[in-house]
Amino acid sequence: MHATVRAALRSIVGPGHYRETDGELVPYSRDATPLFSARPDAVVFPADTSEVAAVLELATRHAVPVVPRGAGSNLCAATVASQGGVILVLTRLNRLIEIAPEELLARVQPGLTSAALATAASHENLLWAPDPGSRTVATIGGTIATNAGGLRGLKYGVTRDYVLGLEAVLPTGEVIRTGGRLNKDVAGYDLSRLLTGSEGTLAVITEATLALRPAPASAGTGVAYFPDLAAAGRAVTAIIAAGILPATLEFLDRSCVRAVEDFARLGLRTDAGALLLFGDDGEPGAVARALTRMGEICTAHHALDVTTAAHIAQAEALLAARRCALPALSRLGDLTILEDATVPRPRIAEMVDRIGAIAVRHGVEIATFGHAGDGNLHPTCVVKSRDDHDGIARAERAFADIFAAAIELGGTITGEHGVGAAKLSHLSAQLGEDQLALLRRLKTAFDPAGILNPGKLGS
Repeated sequence: MHATVRAALRSIVGPGHYRETDGELVPYSRDATPLFSARPDAVVFPADTSEVAAVLELATRHAVPVVPRGAGSNLCAATVASQGGVILVLTRLNRLIEIAPEELLARVQPGLTSAALATAASHENLLWAPDPGSRTVATIGGTIATNAGGLRGLKYGVTRDYVLGLEAVLPTGEVIRTGGRLNKDVAGYDLSRLLTGSEGTLAVITEATLALRPAPASAGTGVAYFPDLAAAGRAVTAIIAAGILPATLEFLDRSCVRAVEDFARLGLRTDAGALLLFGDDGEPGAVARALTRMGEICTAHHALDVTTAAHIAQAEALLAARRCALPALSRLGDLTILEDATVPRPRIAEMVDRIGAIAVRHGVEIATFGHAGDGNLHPTCVVKSRDDHDGIARAERAFADIFAAAIELGGTITGEHGVGAAKLSHLSAQLGEDQLALLRRLKTAFDPAGILNPGKLGS
């Protein structure tokens, strides 16, 4: 990157918000995705929309790659500067601009965390429904860019269902506003939806108007243990078929249960082949009936044991079991490779069996947990040592087979983590070359110089 560009960047954001030395760049050479890293040429921390626009206009003029980044908690290498250039960190844009209870909406900057928005909404007796696992650090901008899901996806949907409008800066430096404060607005193409899930390849989000929900009056949680994950999958299908729409329907396989219990000491039953966490929220009477019915269905589908939480603290402990699955598994080796794939709910049991067979075929151990209610599975492989290159290669081959199996069963290579750099090589198998060509044309329309997050979607 030419010295004149470096000087211009320093002038735009100020010397205190510009980084270019090796030591300063190391934390921004990777995100939460293992096996992917690349050194950027510089990192900048803009303070507002005008600084973002100035950085992008400069980058387009000099053909310098720019990679937008929030907290870097994504799991698809979406914020790795694979072609060098500038990392544009948006964490200084972290204001909660407004909560409007009468309109059930909030306006926020992209650097605000999902947890901070949820807490602020709760003070108004409102709910920010998207609930990604990394919510305490995940920024709203990143949540929108990857269309994050989470534990409440079945009942409440995913991030795209809550994006009413966006302020975004195009790679040319132009600032656009899409949507607004309305739930009904069909004027023109739905650019808010297009930018949601675009993984920082089309524009940089600098403000979001988001829908909120009334907070539920009560919530309840239960847990069922099964002899294996396939049996739990069949119970999930039966619960949905019975007309129940749970707020929580999560699962852990035997390996995950044992790792979580060893990590958190929550009193989980470690002799079971699988754990199914189920819950609902709403009016107390309706929640109690839903929990009872879900427990009955689990019992009818050969659950070994079914219990419901007696109080809020116990319910929170059960939810913590699901949330700490990844850190618990991470303790088992030097390298944890977490992926996601989604299949139609009725095919969860078949997909689980496929994952088991694939793991055996490639000689790797794969633990699986995830969002049973929407068919989103998180197969996770722990490699004992980062120096075990053969083990890493076998894990990568196993995941390639898992993605192929998901597509074959009518599913997708990613339900919520995104494509990024990690799954780009598998995208054509799902979309086909004609659709990939359309993505490239859309990319060119937004980013004619190709500077925004190159080497990712649409590149």
